[in-house]
Amino acid sequence: LKEENASLRSRIYKLQIFSESQADKMRKLEKKLEENKIKEEKEAQDLEAMVQHVEQNLQLMTKRAVKAENSATKLKQENALLQVQLKNYKTENEALRSGQSASLAVVKQNAEVALQNLLTVITNSQSSIKQLISGAESLQLVADLLKSMERISEIPEDGK
Repeated sequence: LKEENASLRSRIYKLQIFSESQADKMRKLEKKLEENKIKEEKEAQDLEAMVQHVEQNLQLMTKRAVKAENSATKLKQENALLQVQLKNYKTENEALRSGQSASLAVVKQNAEVALQNLLTVITNSQSSIKQLISGAESLQLVADLLKSMERISEIPEDGK
């Protein structure tokens, strides 16, 4: 009976050690699970912040693109007006050559002013068009980024 009792005590002792080992493993796993939850929450918050930032940038770029488009339209209208004015100056210049109008110097001066105005409008138009193209490229980049973010959010949880 003493041997059996000693054997049972030994077995109980081993089971207690095993139980403590299992409990320790359980505590470690619970701690790791909690750390993973915190990490995932932080990643979700970071992702949400990034999405909001991208949305703000998209809105800003959209406003810029609209502004550039309006500017380009205005410059095109101004360009057309100056071309008409240049045509009138050329007509006047031809009339002066045939002796029907004021002095040749005034016509040359008017043509030079018209030419300078036309060159200024063309330069401004080119700059606005470049800005509009740059804005469109930026919008495309943001759209591609949002698509890739959408793909990231569609990855199943089993795929970790």
